[in-house]
Amino acid sequence: MGRRCWPRRLLVAACLGAGLLLLCCARRALRSAFENKDLGSSWLSGRRRSPLQALYDLDQGPRSPLAEVHRQRRDQLRRACSRHTLRQRLLQPEDLRHVLVDDTHGLLYCYVPKVACTNWKRVLLALSGRARGDPRAIPAHEAHAPGRLPSLADFSRAEINWRLRAYLAFLFVREPFERLASAYRNKFTRPYNAAFHRRYGTRIVRRLRPHARPEALARGHDVRFAEFLAYLLDPRTRREEPFNEHWERAHALCHPCRLRYDVVGKFETLAEDAAFVLGLAGAPGLRFPAPPRSRVAAARDQAARLFRDISPFYQRRLFDLYKMDFLLFNYSAPAYLRLN
Repeated sequence: MGRRCWPRRLLVAACLGAGLLLLCCARRALRSAFENKDLGSSWLSGRRRSPLQALYDLDQGPRSPLAEVHRQRRDQLRRACSRHTLRQRLLQPEDLRHVLVDDTHGLLYCYVPKVACTNWKRVLLALSGRARGDPRAIPAHEAHAPGRLPSLADFSRAEINWRLRAYLAFLFVREPFERLASAYRNKFTRPYNAAFHRRYGTRIVRRLRPHARPEALARGHDVRFAEFLAYLLDPRTRREEPFNEHWERAHALCHPCRLRYDVVGKFETLAEDAAFVLGLAGAPGLRFPAPPRSRVAAARDQAARLFRDISPFYQRRLFDLYKMDFLLFNYSAPAYLRLN
């Protein structure tokens, strides 16, 4: 009888030992977090609610119309992920390069280029104390400087997991074709982006323009929208290297079916959604520098004009390429597309 009990006792002892080891590790991790001056914020010490707790409290009581909109977006994203994603690989730390960290306020922000990410970086610099004064006064090159804001990929796996559990995670998205048209206009039609022209424009002209002039081959300064789209659809493009972040799909940058996002903001309701996030972060007095609605409407009209000259065949192929962003973030195909 005593011999038969030995395996059970050994199992219990092993479980207790593992439990004690986990408890020690957790206590050590928590102690190092509190000793870290970057994490010494008032929400972490319990003097005020964390943004994640503030969102939870909002969800428990009568919701404002805006809080209800964000609850519906979260639910819609979860449903779309379960419906449209089957097998997914495990994320590596490098996959989290676009997730920026504000330890002072307990925020994780996944930035998507051409969705007000410059202004969000400015706001995070101001929030975290890395820059002073009006966020609008922070130069764009400073907001985008490498290392200016820490990335989640810079931390250890244990530190990553702790932040993913404790922080409020948010991202902002935009109607995919409008974002694509904005990327083209900014990167290929502005003279100040000469370095971008040389890197990508020359490649596009060389591959897709027969009998190109020597100047276009050397400078890549006059890429046409149709050429840009053909480059995206060319299988060689992604075989050679990943898409540039300015036209990479939002779901491929932020992995919304692998990470929990508490707030899904949209470019179309930028001012309201930004104010919602800043209110949760305990900074309702900080005004987000959103563009006027007239500029947003003008960008939509410019996208429509660009895509009207694209054949239905290429429109359908491009829609298939960006289809997951349409599905996950609940965007309808723009009325100007001819997909049937």
